[in-house]
Amino acid sequence: MSTTELNTPASTDTELRPALRFITCGSVDDGKSTLIGRLLVDSKAVLQDHLAGVQRQGETDLALLTDGLSAEREQGITIDVAYRYFATESRKFIIGDAPGHEQYTRNMVTAASSADAAVVLVDATKLDWKNPALELLVQTRRHSLLVKLLRVSSLVFAINKLDAVEDPTLAFQHISAALKAFADAAGIQVRATIPVSALKGWNVVDAKAGWCGYEGDSLLQLLEQLPVTHADVEQPFAFPVQWVEKFSSSSDTSQGRRVFWGRVAAGSVKPGQAVTVLPGGQSATVAQVLDHARRPSDIDAGHSAGIVLDREVDVSRGDWLLAPGQIEAQRTLQATVAWLDDEALVPGRVYWALHGHRWIKAKVSRIVHKLDVNTLAEEAATELPANTIGLIELALQEPVATLPFEQARALGSLILVDTASHKTAAAVLVKA
Repeated sequence: MSTTELNTPASTDTELRPALRFITCGSVDDGKSTLIGRLLVDSKAVLQDHLAGVQRQGETDLALLTDGLSAEREQGITIDVAYRYFATESRKFIIGDAPGHEQYTRNMVTAASSADAAVVLVDATKLDWKNPALELLVQTRRHSLLVKLLRVSSLVFAINKLDAVEDPTLAFQHISAALKAFADAAGIQVRATIPVSALKGWNVVDAKAGWCGYEGDSLLQLLEQLPVTHADVEQPFAFPVQWVEKFSSSSDTSQGRRVFWGRVAAGSVKPGQAVTVLPGGQSATVAQVLDHARRPSDIDAGHSAGIVLDREVDVSRGDWLLAPGQIEAQRTLQATVAWLDDEALVPGRVYWALHGHRWIKAKVSRIVHKLDVNTLAEEAATELPANTIGLIELALQEPVATLPFEQARALGSLILVDTASHKTAAAVLVKA
């Protein structure tokens, strides 16, 4: 073996595998912050001086490792999404600790919109676990439905605090059955249902064989195997322009003298590719494609790019470069909405809509129905209160290029913003 071979470090699996972004969600006080604290401590991702700073009456309060706001520490609740980073020998992780209170559902939606996986915690002590037909908590249902709607690739149910019930095996059986029945009815695919004790660490990092009759992987072992969300590479090319860089002093007139920077929303882009501009309607050909380091490169969806066209066309921030004739621009949309504003949604109201980096006016034409998160029934409605999920029709001031959210995340999503208060009012997921 040569000296070069001896001194060359081997690439670790951690370096090769993409980091997994996951969130913990569920109802209030189900143990989400404690679970993350246990993951960090047992995976040796917390320094001793940090642990010393989260002591209460001589005991380590694991929840304080993520509850960083003073209001969170005073009230003992999670208010905003807290992100933490750690790595094991086989993978890196980015964790989002989402709040459980209903009034902070908007924060949970924000965290889930960029997640690859979600761990929905279920507190066994809050349920009538002796009853085979037990009722799940409303937030457990709501968060699970939002995870599905937001196209989070993997959902894991973690049944927590089973160490605090008389018969953990029976409780796990009944709660698992209720979760499966709900998931089947809602069309939610579940990767696994795991019994855990975040407080004691059972089945969190290390598996506790046979506990509750469960013989599968621990939560961390399962997370190490989950896939990341695939970019929408198979869809037609779509590119929202975020920033226009001018270099008009260049003497090269064989191509346009501006670089359009942004992140490829769908498909891929390479030199020689024909594009059209929305809303202008001009046509052009891609002359150059630059990566984030300004190197010539073909770029796929999910990655940043700088695009130079073969000629000067009127393109501004908020415009879209699209594959010609493959994505239809529409002025009316039917969409699923997660209503986040405290003021209820009523038909006839006008909002600002943000699609990519483009702002347009949008009017709610009608509410088709709202979803009962307990029964999953579609109910007639004249308004959508805060934290309600429903189906609406939108009329837009100008056409936008969209695909159903199930096909393309970036093309199929918008947010609505109140024109007076400037609050984010809704997450909108295009259906047709």
